[in-house]
Amino acid sequence: MRRELPWLLERARRAGDRAALEGGGERVTYAELALRARRAAQALRELGAEPGEPLGALLGNGLPFALALHASLLCGTAFLPLNARLTARELAPQLAESGARLLLHGPGALAEIAAELGRALPGLRVAPAAALARAEAKPLPDPAPPDPEAILAILFTSGTEGRPKGALLPAGSFAASAAASARHLGRAAGARWLACLPLYHVGGLSILVRSLLAGTTVLLHERFDASAVSRALDAERATGISLVPTMLARLLEARGPQPAPAALRCLLLGGAPAPAALLERARERGLPVAPTYGLTEACSQVATRRPGEAHGPEGAGLEPLPGIALRIAREDGSEAAPGEAGEILVRGPGLMRGYLGRPEESAAALRGGWLHSGDLGRLDARGWLRVLDRRSDLVVSGGENVYPAEVEAALLEHPAVREAGVAGVPDPDYGSRPAAWLVVEGEPPAPDELLAFCRARLAGYKLPVRFTFVPALPRGPGGKLLRRHLARASREDPR
Repeated sequence: MRRELPWLLERARRAGDRAALEGGGERVTYAELALRARRAAQALRELGAEPGEPLGALLGNGLPFALALHASLLCGTAFLPLNARLTARELAPQLAESGARLLLHGPGALAEIAAELGRALPGLRVAPAAALARAEAKPLPDPAPPDPEAILAILFTSGTEGRPKGALLPAGSFAASAAASARHLGRAAGARWLACLPLYHVGGLSILVRSLLAGTTVLLHERFDASAVSRALDAERATGISLVPTMLARLLEARGPQPAPAALRCLLLGGAPAPAALLERARERGLPVAPTYGLTEACSQVATRRPGEAHGPEGAGLEPLPGIALRIAREDGSEAAPGEAGEILVRGPGLMRGYLGRPEESAAALRGGWLHSGDLGRLDARGWLRVLDRRSDLVVSGGENVYPAEVEAALLEHPAVREAGVAGVPDPDYGSRPAAWLVVEGEPPAPDELLAFCRARLAGYKLPVRFTFVPALPRGPGGKLLRRHLARASREDPR
């Protein structure tokens, strides 16, 4: 009886000459990737990585990221991809909470951030990801097959309070999610998937895992460039691509009157609600858009409209993926009737195990065997989902989550700021951008000064686009900040 092999080695055995990754001028077959990953896994062991431990990765999109992931899978570590747009100040708590002892990093600015993290966190060893690519290294002998219960990845996400939490995602959950996605979208859609989303987000990471399990090809792009992506969709015969709405809008502009790419079978659109006008423009161009709703805690997709299906009033719902159950809960926890709005609850084999080191928050999020998303939606008579809003205070800007409490905390460090409130304001390009309302002591600081102050503490996409000085912030009877009142004021007075 043949011994079970790790996913990558099994894929290399069955289809070794098939392209696994294409990008940066390279074409890497599954056989080549398996050899490189075994060498990289041995290098990880020599750097001190141990099975079951978190492996930090501060890397941009590209082959080094993919190699680090596959080496982590073979080594048995829990892959911890970090948001490459964050500052060292923002990343340090995540690394400290994870207990990671090794951090791989990319070149340039990422190396500088890693060095700063190494100085700030005693016991953290930093190493360039290039150390994994030594051709002379010996391959790791006899890697173990994946344990479905073992944690494949730790992805930090946050709720409405802006406190990052590490979602523990087992290998079995990723496998279940990948299988459900393939059944729903059709296997042909994933034959050559163009990856231009950040790979450190669940939407990007799941592309690598789905393609590995299906034995298909990932076309790696370092970043989203509308013109480059448009050319690649035609020239590289991409059959699938994942985008957020702002990317789709720019892609449509870049393509102009060009017809839809001949090979494209699926344009998976998620990360934020898509405007109806944008979906209509895409449909007119013949693009096979598949709007989707997903969560980090569910390994990405939960409910997805099939590519090219109608998206008018009768077709606005999203169909749950195979094996996924959805329900809508009222505030008292009872089940809502069809058409009634409430909190979206999810159950299925692709859910996280819980949050790293947060037993109470894990129990609350997964109570009763259902993932409580905090998002609002409703189900129609078919059981299809209509998402009404993201988490109440969350600002989704260009597909990136901006948590108001985090921005407020940074602003409150300024000596002149007594109170701070942050909410989203509409933006034609990003969907929404954060704006700040401030109660200050004495003369209000200049907006440029506040912007520079925030820039030293926050990633660029979290910076407020405007500052409004007010005598008081709206608060409830218990003193809780009513951010929805700020958002309402911004809609009524969009100056």
